[in-house]
Amino acid sequence: MRKSFTILSLSVVLLLLRWDLAQAEWFSDEQEKMGTRVEVQLWSDDRAVAEELIAQAMAELDRIEALMSTYMDTSEMSRVNASAYAQPQKVTAELFGLLKIAMEISVATDGAFDISYDSVGQLYDFRAGKHPDENQIAAQLENIDYHHVILDEAAQTVSFKTPGVRINLGGIAKGYSVERVIRLLREAGVEHALATAGGDTRILGDRRGKPWIVGVRDPNQRDGIFTRIPLDDEAISTSGDYERFFEVGGVRYHHILDPRTGYPSKGCMTATVVATHAEYADALATALCVLGPEKGLALIEKLPRVEAIVVGLDGKAAASTGLQSSLIKPGSKPKAAQVGK
Repeated sequence: MRKSFTILSLSVVLLLLRWDLAQAEWFSDEQEKMGTRVEVQLWSDDRAVAEELIAQAMAELDRIEALMSTYMDTSEMSRVNASAYAQPQKVTAELFGLLKIAMEISVATDGAFDISYDSVGQLYDFRAGKHPDENQIAAQLENIDYHHVILDEAAQTVSFKTPGVRINLGGIAKGYSVERVIRLLREAGVEHALATAGGDTRILGDRRGKPWIVGVRDPNQRDGIFTRIPLDDEAISTSGDYERFFEVGGVRYHHILDPRTGYPSKGCMTATVVATHAEYADALATALCVLGPEKGLALIEKLPRVEAIVVGLDGKAAASTGLQSSLIKPGSKPKAAQVGK
């Protein structure tokens, strides 16, 4: 009799577990924010809770954009650019912290990532298809130097050494934004989620017992995928010369500028970085587009828990040690691969 009762109880437990699993599902939303397409996915057994958390995530993206955008005159970043040469600008701990990370990455990449690139970058208009001439770039080029940006940690202020300096967090802010979204969801008890903003993605946990499979875009094919990478509680960012560009007189002008020249970078076609935090993946992907495959991957090999794939201007792909298996053949040209389930 006791044995029968035990079996019956176990059956009830299994039925209850199956019922709970049947009620849980994936919830998601996509919107246009921060000048790109953003998406949030999460696993939950409560629709109302899931929808509220996704709404909070979208609101968090709006908050960060309002803080850091150079397109908004009311943002803290715009205030810094307008007044940091005249006198040190007190900023929020959040902005100061991200500026500090950006400066650390500038040092690590020997200036290949440099938030002062906007000293020249502001002269480009990618929406209107306009670019500065040689004289305009030459006049502003000396202002691109992260050493011109002074962070006073004790006072929590930002100041500029020269009057022509302008900073922009465009190469790190989207990564930071999805990192913040995942932090918000984690603190709310979510165990499985994804947040994407353009080429920057942060993953929380796995995909219910399976890794998330993220496709890396083939720069040679408009909608092609040349490899796929399994991820679990990691970040991945891709930067490339195909994302935002215009052509004038047969010359292609894309949005990733080389801080050394003030012109669009010529290091590679695209770079993908996998890291534990999205802001680092975002900034390093930008730096690799400037450094190119050889120097870029040499840098990645020195960094802990960071991997990368770079497609050079010749169309050949190369990867760091941890992602060698993701390539069909090291040094081979990218080939389209169907993203698996």
